[in-house]
Amino acid sequence: MSYLLHIDSSSLGKASVSRQVAQSFLDGWRGDVVHRDLAASPVPHLSAAGITARATAPAQHTPEETEAAALQDALIEEFLGASAYLFTVPMYNLTMPSVFKAWLDQIMVFGRTMDFEAPSPAAGRPAVVISARGGGYGPGAPKHGLDYVVPTLEAMLGREDMLGLDLTTVIPELTMVPDAPALAALLPKHEASMADAHRRARELAATIAA
Repeated sequence: MSYLLHIDSSSLGKASVSRQVAQSFLDGWRGDVVHRDLAASPVPHLSAAGITARATAPAQHTPEETEAAALQDALIEEFLGASAYLFTVPMYNLTMPSVFKAWLDQIMVFGRTMDFEAPSPAAGRPAVVISARGGGYGPGAPKHGLDYVVPTLEAMLGREDMLGLDLTTVIPELTMVPDAPALAALLPKHEASMADAHRRARELAATIAA
């Protein structure tokens, strides 16, 4: 069975702008959805046993390697079973939440989901990253060049020698503006960014579902 794999990583629950924009995508989606909330149920960070299990025959696994391999197998099967992906990955301190990096480290395995000599089994499948951030990081903004979320995800998720997904990003910006009186002059830009993000999420859902 094919489905949309929806991975959440925001710690803010319903208050998360990334999750709110993702809901606009889901409202327009027609099909099955498998949802994994990494904030509510984080996967473990990659351990030594998780690494050595990949190069050790199952019959020779230690108990720790057996447990680590079972987790990776389940996550990889879930990843490869999807036909499309929705990732909500807000900016925390200039980069992605550690729970999302932990998930990536568990599923990015040479010979299974990626290979330098052949396309990934998931290559070309559509994926949407929704990444909200409190400030502005685009051209002309004081913090331009300090976004270490989207460029990193574009490489890990989108490069042909990595996961090879057909990646689109939606970036709601200036989410802190409504709560910061000193930034009141930026409120129109914040509102425009939110409206554009929700619109693009709905459009992407319709396009990918079709």
